[in-house]
Amino acid sequence: MMDLGRLRALHAVAVHGSVGGAAASLGFTPSAVSQQIAKLERETRTVLLERQGRGVVLTDAALELAATARQVLALVEQAEVTLEEQRGQAVGRLVLAAFATGARGIVPGALAELRERCPELDVRLLEVDPYLATELVARGEVDLALVQDWPTVPLPIQDGLSRLDLGIDPVDLLVPAGHPLAELTVVPVGRLLGQRWISVPPGNICHDWLVRTLREAGEEPDVIYQVGEFETQIALIDAGLGVGLVPRLGRAALPPGVVARPVVPEPARRVFVLWRTRTSRRPAVAAALDALRRQWS
Repeated sequence: MMDLGRLRALHAVAVHGSVGGAAASLGFTPSAVSQQIAKLERETRTVLLERQGRGVVLTDAALELAATARQVLALVEQAEVTLEEQRGQAVGRLVLAAFATGARGIVPGALAELRERCPELDVRLLEVDPYLATELVARGEVDLALVQDWPTVPLPIQDGLSRLDLGIDPVDLLVPAGHPLAELTVVPVGRLLGQRWISVPPGNICHDWLVRTLREAGEEPDVIYQVGEFETQIALIDAGLGVGLVPRLGRAALPPGVVARPVVPEPARRVFVLWRTRTSRRPAVAAALDALRRQWS
């Protein structure tokens, strides 16, 4: 008999593409994941991981076994949902993925509420971009994903997922206090042309929105600084190095050297939660959705 925990470890490596990524998603150390894979190799008498450069790749046999592990884990999840539903209590482990400003803006309050209301529930948090979060929840690596997208850049959502819309997160233009745009009460989109931009790196949904919006206005944006954290972007704007579009959710008080101005038409993100439809009956999922909804309100 193959150990379920070891199959879970192999599946995580297949999903994340590395032992380190698998460890982060499972809440283990990389050495613990490697030990699980090594034990599985001995059990199956099969080589599952091969070193390639500084990383590892799955062998053909490992890929086949990982696909089977995904099916097994889905069946186990269904059994756990049924048992938890019968108990009527939120118990076990629940993994929540969230984008950065959502993790800062509403997740702490939701986690505190869950700890108080559901003391037997072990909630874990993973901060990832919405593109990856959607894949992780669809694959069964996380239970829920707090995500965001833009009306002009909708997030691809796989079949088998359910959605709870929380609301709209407005986005402001942030400029240095002495910038000409700081004198305007409202900034038309056309005035965004010709600016030195500070934005998140390519591959992030916020970057995709900025590029598409300015291209539609007739200009290829000049992104001078690519920075993942909005707080760092604000520090660069405060230093007078450029301008940026920063959402309000999770945004701290701005320094005196930075001015926020609304843009027309108003850019705004849609914030929502995704989870696997087959887990909708699970009390833990329902409790987490309620907590996120209340924190948003």
